[in-house]
Amino acid sequence: MASGDLILTVLAPRLTAEIQSQVDALRVQFGLQETSARRLSDTAQGERIDCLELCLSGADADLEALRHAALVLSETLNVDIVVQQNLRKQVQPRLVCFDMDSTLIKAEVIDELAYRHGVGNEVAEVTERAMRGELDFQQSFRERMSKLAGLDESVLADIAAELPLMEGVERLMANLKRLGYRTAILSGGFTYFADYLQHKLGFDEVHANELVIKNGKVTGEVREPIVDADRKAELLETIARREGWTLEQTIAVGDGANDLKMLAKAGLGVAYRAKPMVRAQARQAISHLDIDAVLYLIGYPDADLTDR
Repeated sequence: MASGDLILTVLAPRLTAEIQSQVDALRVQFGLQETSARRLSDTAQGERIDCLELCLSGADADLEALRHAALVLSETLNVDIVVQQNLRKQVQPRLVCFDMDSTLIKAEVIDELAYRHGVGNEVAEVTERAMRGELDFQQSFRERMSKLAGLDESVLADIAAELPLMEGVERLMANLKRLGYRTAILSGGFTYFADYLQHKLGFDEVHANELVIKNGKVTGEVREPIVDADRKAELLETIARREGWTLEQTIAVGDGANDLKMLAKAGLGVAYRAKPMVRAQARQAISHLDIDAVLYLIGYPDADLTDR
């Protein structure tokens, strides 16, 4: 990394002296100077979490090594330590794109459908391997879909009505909408459920896989094109260009291997409660806090946010 400014954000249930000491040691290890610090959230003021944002500068710091060290320290301390380049004076984010399953909701819908159809264990095993990056997504997706053939359409409505939202989603979406961001779901899941979330939470647009249903039964097929890793990254760029924004003005949030290309393309790419391989490859990761912590990574203090 050339000489330049960085933002290091620390998010913890409570920011102890030990955590601050370890973070300061990390800064010193990489030869970085603290230029400013501010508390974005403070449990002493009655907030849910502590969030400290440090602006740092230093010549020739190894950004990838710093990010890796921050991730290791995060795991050791059970906090989130996130490093990003400080481009706030030059770039205002405008678009936020989300994966759906295990990111916005606490479920993999295809697994839920499979359990209702009596093939849950075999489908869940394939899903887990695909999310870890061990299987080609399109191949594994078609394999899992084939096992859903004959599922009654009424099951979809039952599952949609019971979708468990990830903690912090409602606060995150309420604030993104209020602050004027465009939001999109880019999901390898299904439009039936993404449309439900769009109606419930106010997403501006949805791109997911459309189930083919005939005579009230799931056929085991979806309409082309399948939304896979390449398609997600392509959609993020297409939406940004369509709206007249640069890729630096985009944020992406996801948990699986099929999100990595989207996370890499976005200006800020956040692996949320992700598999270890995804956390290691993503530039930013939130693993211990709720998903509304994304608001702090953008730089908003609690004073600028609403609870709903």
